[in-house]
Amino acid sequence: MIELSFAGLIGAFLGTAVAAVAYGPLVSSLERFLRGDATWHSARQRETSDQNAMPEISLLRRGVLAADIIVFAGLGYWLAVTLAG
Repeated sequence: MIELSFAGLIGAFLGTAVAAVAYGPLVSSLERFLRGDATWHSARQRETSDQNAMPEISLLRRGVLAADIIVFAGLGYWLAVTLAG
């Protein structure tokens, strides 16, 4: 049976909060890397490129958010249980 401690749950909650804070900078840096720093010839070309990449960017954002929550909540739970004894 799984034993959940109160300290672990608090740690998991704090880890989820850290994941929410880390999500923004991580996603923006990944998007910048994937789009590259190419100079665009026109606004229309940039708009067409952004529309073509929308499903992939949306999927990337969801995956990063899910991974962030799982990793940081798990680390928070583990650290809280370890420190609480």
